[in-house]
Amino acid sequence: MAYLDLDDMFAPANRTTVQTPDQVEAGTAGAGFRALEWSVIALAKRDTLRSLGEPSRLSRAMGALFGQDAPSRLADPRLEALRRLAVYAWHRGFALPLAEIERFLSAGFVEAQIETLVVSVTGMRVDTNKRAAKA
Repeated sequence: MAYLDLDDMFAPANRTTVQTPDQVEAGTAGAGFRALEWSVIALAKRDTLRSLGEPSRLSRAMGALFGQDAPSRLADPRLEALRRLAVYAWHRGFALPLAEIERFLSAGFVEAQIETLVVSVTGMRVDTNKRAAKA
């Protein structure tokens, strides 16, 4: 009987599921995202920076009056941290707020995933080796 991992459909077949702390710290493993996380990143493109703040009482009242719902937050705190950083990446590129980076890292992501996120969203890549060679 075959097994289909729907949470991580695009992972290579010979991948290891256990990561050593050295791999995570070095950023060699865990620099990508699972399929669900990529979906959150793609959906964050439609969100505005205003969706990250708390709605005021007036905006909630106007929304109730005119039938506009306030943007909902994701129930999973890990995915919500990813969504928030993805919204900033879609709108600001590499200019990410430090508080959002800290929230992202405390949710269990690694620093290499920040670059993967921003590069995939903006198409820009910062190559530190080339910059160091020019200096």
